[in-house]
Amino acid sequence: MDFKEKSEYKFEDLVKIVKILRAPGGCPWDREQTHKSIRSNFIEETYEAVEAIDTEDNDLLKEELGDVLLQVALHSEIESEKGTFNIDDVCDGVCKKLIIRHPHVFGNVNADTTEQVLKNWDAIKMQTKEQKTQTQAMESVSKALPSLMRSSKVQQKAAKVGFDWGNAEDALTKLYEECDELKEAVSKGDTDNQYEELGDVLFSAVNVARLLKIDSEHALYDACDKFIGRFSKVEALAKERGIDMKSATLSELDSLWDEVKIKE
Repeated sequence: MDFKEKSEYKFEDLVKIVKILRAPGGCPWDREQTHKSIRSNFIEETYEAVEAIDTEDNDLLKEELGDVLLQVALHSEIESEKGTFNIDDVCDGVCKKLIIRHPHVFGNVNADTTEQVLKNWDAIKMQTKEQKTQTQAMESVSKALPSLMRSSKVQQKAAKVGFDWGNAEDALTKLYEECDELKEAVSKGDTDNQYEELGDVLFSAVNVARLLKIDSEHALYDACDKFIGRFSKVEALAKERGIDMKSATLSELDSLWDEVKIKE
């Protein structure tokens, strides 16, 4: 088949093209790749797809989803060459999973609300993964996730068996308590304890965010953008007033920061 002559390509064409690239006489770079060598590519392409979602750029999203799909095809082809599984096995597995976890659609289970659907989903997931305790469910949360996201998921697992704060105010009190413990560790110069207590502060902050129904990952993402935006204005204001930021005191810079903040 002359792929250059085609006017439109489908999923099976992607699979065939990846096979050609990986085959003898194909692309030297593609043939050399392993799961680990393209691991970071998978992460990068996924984040670029997420950025397209955040910016509501549909054309970019279409492109980035294609890049993510390419990564799936590459990883599947690597295993296909070993004889372990192929892209059809991947599709078969996810289709079976969707059917099993949607008994209210493909079976005779009633689930009229999102809450009922999620409850059934979690119960079926624990059953199919042979998880007998909630600890096992927590341990199944991927350690490769960003830590804020992993923290939230672990806390959600604990909350499902009632191990949770009653409200955000109680969680906030715990956050203050952890901040005090970190402050004490800092005052004592206890570096090992500082590390541990800082982790507790961050974990507690995620708890507050979760109970406020705020995505902590998104909140920190936006906080970074806000900081950069304000810093840019502080930098411009300092230049306008002939202030050298490198030699200025923290008090002077903080005053500029407050001025920018008030204007906003």
